[in-house]
Amino acid sequence: MELKRRTYKPLGQLLIESGLLTQDQLEKGLSLQMEKGGLIGQILVSLGYVSEKDIAQAITVQYGFPYLPLENYDFDKNMVKIIPENVARQYGLVAIDKMGDIITVAMSNPLNVQAVEDIELITHAKIQIFVSTLGDIQKILDSCYKENKK
Repeated sequence: MELKRRTYKPLGQLLIESGLLTQDQLEKGLSLQMEKGGLIGQILVSLGYVSEKDIAQAITVQYGFPYLPLENYDFDKNMVKIIPENVARQYGLVAIDKMGDIITVAMSNPLNVQAVEDIELITHAKIQIFVSTLGDIQKILDSCYKENKK
């Protein structure tokens, strides 16, 4: 899977240009990232500077992945379950549709090439990626797999 950027502006710069983040906030986030590691988007969300949705939409601008809000999405539990729960939770993704040998997957981090390759191996299908928030994905996974928790 080859990722092709639509813009070479860093995520933080896109958030500043859209008025969602200040330069000071970005610098604090980058400092924390250098200190502790992690993805800058997740760090900015954890600091309360931006929302998961803001990050997802900025990634769509950077890479051209379509954004799919899942809060009102009518999903099929059997479709979701074609990816094992532990794999779906590990990678922050959910299968939402299948047409032929292509599975549509909503991911919180569509840049995770390893996740896409693993899902292709598990499902024996090609993967079409949409971007969604981790919170929305986790709600769907919790809903689909709650019977396993009893």
